[in-house]
Amino acid sequence: MDAIADESLIVRGSLGARVWQYCRRNPTIVIGALLLLMMLIIALLASHLTPDPMKLNPIKRLRVPGEGMLFGTDMYGRDVFARTLHGSRISLLVGLSAAAVSTLFGLTIGLMAGYNRLFDTIVMRFMDGIMAIPSILLAIALVSLTGASVGIVIVAISIPEIPRVVRLVRSVVLTIREQPYVEAAISVGARLPKILLRHILPNTLAPLIVQATYVCASAMITEAILSFLGAGTPPDIPSWGNVISEGRQYFQRAPWIIFFPGVFLTITVLAVNILGDGLRDGLDPRIARQMR
Repeated sequence: MDAIADESLIVRGSLGARVWQYCRRNPTIVIGALLLLMMLIIALLASHLTPDPMKLNPIKRLRVPGEGMLFGTDMYGRDVFARTLHGSRISLLVGLSAAAVSTLFGLTIGLMAGYNRLFDTIVMRFMDGIMAIPSILLAIALVSLTGASVGIVIVAISIPEIPRVVRLVRSVVLTIREQPYVEAAISVGARLPKILLRHILPNTLAPLIVQATYVCASAMITEAILSFLGAGTPPDIPSWGNVISEGRQYFQRAPWIIFFPGVFLTITVLAVNILGDGLRDGLDPRIARQMR
């Protein structure tokens, strides 16, 4: 029994040592992940932590922070703290969904474009055409044509990001397909789906994960811009862009309406960017060797 206990202590000690060593080597991943996890928890618990963000109370309008309201109230007497916390749901939902959609479609198209020359010639010209259009203008056009909703905003933000993911995956595939092990798989009669999934796809995951974090951060900023311009989520759904847009007319009198949503947006985007930088440093073998 004593031997088993000693062995368990050694395993626990070694596990703790490995975790501590990983945190020391990758502080940016840990900091970014903790900040992003904190924002996710806030978004999930927003309904339990705050009252209804759309509840009107004109008697308490434009109250400064601290007078019974942690973040003060807006011009309609709504709790800015409640609206800020509920707004985190929209930004995180749009950012994560846009990253997932653009990554999935970009990965599929990029794999085929990098391996099939005819498909590459046709598709990449189409992708170049999409990239020539400013992403904000394309998103505004799509939202204007179809109507404002969270789903439409996700689609409108995802479409301009797909060509960037396609170009990244395509560049990796063009390099990998000339490797000896891929040519060996072709020589033994391996089918195309097997070659793509087993030999090429694993090599695209590291840069793809890093790119997904940047797409997520960019999507949250784009959603805030669209909502600020009135082309994003509907006004009855609180988001950081909507709150900032509504409070801009009262900035000189009640700057807290803009300040607190802006701080939360900044922290969230900063967390995603820090996480992306850490993943890039950890997943890139050349950078990882230099950091050791």
